[in-house]
Amino acid sequence: MAYRRWLSTLAFDHPAQQIAFQDYVDAVSNAERRLQRVEEQIHALLGQWTLCPAVEALQALRGIALIDAVVLVNEVGDFTRFANPRQLMAYFGLVQGERSTGRTVRRGGITKTGNSHARRALVEGAWADGMKPRVGRHKVDRIEALSKPVREIAWKAQVRLCARYRRLTVLGKTANVVTAAIAREMVEFVWTIACMVQLPKAA
Repeated sequence: MAYRRWLSTLAFDHPAQQIAFQDYVDAVSNAERRLQRVEEQIHALLGQWTLCPAVEALQALRGIALIDAVVLVNEVGDFTRFANPRQLMAYFGLVQGERSTGRTVRRGGITKTGNSHARRALVEGAWADGMKPRVGRHKVDRIEALSKPVREIAWKAQVRLCARYRRLTVLGKTANVVTAAIAREMVEFVWTIACMVQLPKAA
């Protein structure tokens, strides 16, 4: 990776600083190896899981990799139990809270009362929509095996969410507000794709 080559060029004058820096580099490398082992174990077990099709389909969405897809599907299970995306947004704690006093209604930030694991995966994935729409090399092989409707929804999500991300940024919204808004809107596409692969096919 490019950042590894860059890190190898860094040098500090004081030996203690160099030792501390190398310790941080080693900690990152160890965490990356641990994550790789976890992903390999998940890959090995995924084929035996009845919800595997939903995991594979959700990875068509930008910002949703294997671990994120597994978290979302594991936390939700059957997406079809939600009648619409709005219900799923509420389950994830991504809807706006409100306080009402008489005729006055004040909107606040997201409620954060829902599933924290899934919400974190969505918010982290939302950062990717700050970049222009494209299908990266790591996604090409993954989505080729998916159905055309799933691929089309994933591309539509990229175009729409990227445009919204940039629009909110131009309006001066903070990064946290932008990513929360994108994560909330991403739920609509997550719900649509998951329900598509989970609904029983007509005879």
